[in-house]
Amino acid sequence: MREVAHQALEWLAQGKPVAIATVVATWGSAPRGLGAKLALTPNQDLAGSVSGGCVEGAVIEAGLEVIAQQQPQRLRFGVSDETAFEKVGLACGGTIEVLVEPLHTTLAEAWRRALHEDRALATVMLLDGTPMGSCLALAEHGEVWFEHPALSPEARAAAHALAAETLAQRQPRSTTITAAGETRAVFVDFVPAQPQLIVIGAVHIAIALTALAKALGYRVTVIDPRAAFCNRERFPHADAVIVEHPRHALKRVALTSNTAVVTLTHDSKFDDPALQIALRSPAFYVGALGSRKTHAARRERLLRAGLTEAEVSRLHAPLGLDLGARTPEEIALAALAQIVATRNGKA
Repeated sequence: MREVAHQALEWLAQGKPVAIATVVATWGSAPRGLGAKLALTPNQDLAGSVSGGCVEGAVIEAGLEVIAQQQPQRLRFGVSDETAFEKVGLACGGTIEVLVEPLHTTLAEAWRRALHEDRALATVMLLDGTPMGSCLALAEHGEVWFEHPALSPEARAAAHALAAETLAQRQPRSTTITAAGETRAVFVDFVPAQPQLIVIGAVHIAIALTALAKALGYRVTVIDPRAAFCNRERFPHADAVIVEHPRHALKRVALTSNTAVVTLTHDSKFDDPALQIALRSPAFYVGALGSRKTHAARRERLLRAGLTEAEVSRLHAPLGLDLGARTPEEIALAALAQIVATRNGKA
């Protein structure tokens, strides 16, 4: 979503009108999940997707109409038989609903602020009736950044409550709201803040891990006091390269619930201080490279340093999913797979 939003905002800045298509409901084997997006312009500049290709043509056609008429459209697709490749539909057998709406400047400004300030954002979309489309955008910490002027006070209160729940649960959802005796279908979109990966140790594995994490949209910081290893030439994909002991560097880097921390040096004088800080932080993932024997010794050191059993138990070690990884690139893949699984509640 963040990449689609970046591109859509760039097109608006160039004076191009934009339509946004969002997957607002799914059934069965849908190819994309809730909240998947496609942005397009009248010139058919495209960013993102809602189905991986099988219904994109019909969505683009609807998007061009939405731009011309400035009116949202709600679309439904679902094909499960052998004719799937002969007409518009989903070959996988699932069903999806897509809301296509013009990207108005007020909603675009909410997106711009969310990206610039790196804040999570929940957007409530009304799927039927009037008004239809995005009606309220709530940023984390409770700030309303967008509100449709035609929204009634009762509907506004219901939408605000739904957005707040979605920010807390960190998952998009399809549901309904009732206001003035009328029940409306709604979709609540969720755009998380950009995830952050802190890599302690500018080793060979870190090079591959940094490149993979950037490809998945992470902001990556590499920390190592050894300038010969920790430099821009070795880490061109990193957003920040800090040549400093982790004990000091981590005091200046915010560790939030969107942060993953990985220690790779195999050197306790670097790894242990970083782990003591990370395991006491809100970071959603903390992992350390090393064998089971190495981890057992590390665990005892961390407990002696004053960490609680619960804090030490947060540590993922040995690092990564068990993929039978051998090369630095495979180890990096295993580590990032575990980070993604943890962030998505699957590990």
